[in-house]
Amino acid sequence: MSRPEMRKKKEFKIRGKQVEELMGIDPEEFLDIMPARVRRTLRRGLTEGQMKLWQKVKKSDANKIVRTHCRDMIILPDFVGKRVAVHNGKEFVQLNIAPEMVGHYLGEFAITRRFIKHGGPGVGATRSSKFLPLK
Repeated sequence: MSRPEMRKKKEFKIRGKQVEELMGIDPEEFLDIMPARVRRTLRRGLTEGQMKLWQKVKKSDANKIVRTHCRDMIILPDFVGKRVAVHNGKEFVQLNIAPEMVGHYLGEFAITRRFIKHGGPGVGATRSSKFLPLK
């Protein structure tokens, strides 16, 4: 019996281009690859806060965490491999930027609402639950 071959992890590509290729291309060619919403945002130009964040992330090394409140920043190929902490309204959520995140917004990865799991019926829930034993 022969051993089954190990499957290789599929290499990530965005519209046929690898992330290393995206870092080297000009901005117009990058925009043609991105979806319409991202294209429109980038063509209008980045805001002052987004420009500051972009410069900080480009300068930072892979180990340093860049903290930001700028949830509407699009993840660019320059961000891959960097660490960013995005504010979710209460705390900073740390992200390791992966190639699959390129073209998405930072806010998509820092969820602002938490799932609330309610317990069983308690005192005051209904008339019959008033008489639940307390143990």
